[in-house]
Amino acid sequence: MTPSLQAVSADLRLAVLDGADPGTATARLGYLAGVVAAAGADWSIFAGTEGAVLARLVLRALDRLSPGVVGRRLGALRVEAASRVRAAGASARGQRVGSGEVEAGMPEPSHAGFFGLDLWTLRHRRFDGRMSPKLRREIFVMGDAVTVLPYDPARDRVLLIEQLRMGPLGRGDPLPWQLEAIAGRIDPGETPEAAARREAVEEAGLLLGALEQVAEYYPTPGAVTEYLYSYVALCDLPDGVAGVHGAAAEAEDIQGHLVSFDRLVELLASGEIGNAPLLLTVLWLQRERARLRGT
Repeated sequence: MTPSLQAVSADLRLAVLDGADPGTATARLGYLAGVVAAAGADWSIFAGTEGAVLARLVLRALDRLSPGVVGRRLGALRVEAASRVRAAGASARGQRVGSGEVEAGMPEPSHAGFFGLDLWTLRHRRFDGRMSPKLRREIFVMGDAVTVLPYDPARDRVLLIEQLRMGPLGRGDPLPWQLEAIAGRIDPGETPEAAARREAVEEAGLLLGALEQVAEYYPTPGAVTEYLYSYVALCDLPDGVAGVHGAAAEAEDIQGHLVSFDRLVELLASGEIGNAPLLLTVLWLQRERARLRGT
């Protein structure tokens, strides 16, 4: 059932009317209703700030994708909406001198699967003060995520995980299994710290102690929206703790490896650690290891 414009919250009303002809409001609400029905959800998903952002993301697909297609991706869109709310609180200007002035049309969704691909048409203020020509750019849309490396300072060892990864497979790597830190997306309504603890249980069967923040960053800012929060977690890693884990519903097949710190550094030097989040985290651990061990 489609509510009237007067019956929805003020935030949702603004999202429905944002940049649109008021005469199309009923059609836009009807599209949202179709997406809600296709996803088996209810109108509460559009509550609050994240909900209003979600509504705007869904409405981008109006006249481009069917409600059924968007409904199947609603979970990923909720993650994207939460990511956008966090991005709004990004760090203030420091060394950067970019104007922040960007003129962009409505992004056009061109793919709507587990991930999305959006087409943008934009201009931006150049460093010489002029406006750039009109640009056409593709953006691979992913949500914010966490990585966490469990470290036992008493035994001076870490737990790495290993799993098949599609990036190396698609590149033609003959052994596309990667040694990694525990990682996963941040769910809507979840903090990065809570996501790290949840993923540690799912991927390694571990309960983490104190979390030490390594960094937060864009791993591939040229074309990908993903933003990572990386941690080292202090925890107990006795013999036998490494096993095979993963969420059955996601067909995950994840092998744990207990690795001494010295062996970890060898893996870094040899190039067998081949992904940026783990590389960054190992370098951080090299710097902070003495402090964490109290030596």
